[in-house]
Amino acid sequence: MSEPPFRAREKILEKQKYFQHIQKHTYLKGPYDKVTSVAIPIALAASSLYMIGRGIYNMSHGIGKKE
Repeated sequence: MSEPPFRAREKILEKQKYFQHIQKHTYLKGPYDKVTSVAIPIALAASSLYMIGRGIYNMSHGIGKKE
């Protein structure tokens, strides 16, 4: 018994050539890897810094205290 291939051999060879000859870092080789490896962490860091800054501002001015 033999199974049909999951993907065509030509398509696999084409992908292998693409990933072997690209001159980028390993974690940025795919077409959407810049979004997941760079943009999302930068967005999370920026939003957390904004919230920390807002919290410090509110504490220093006494905004939002419970009575």
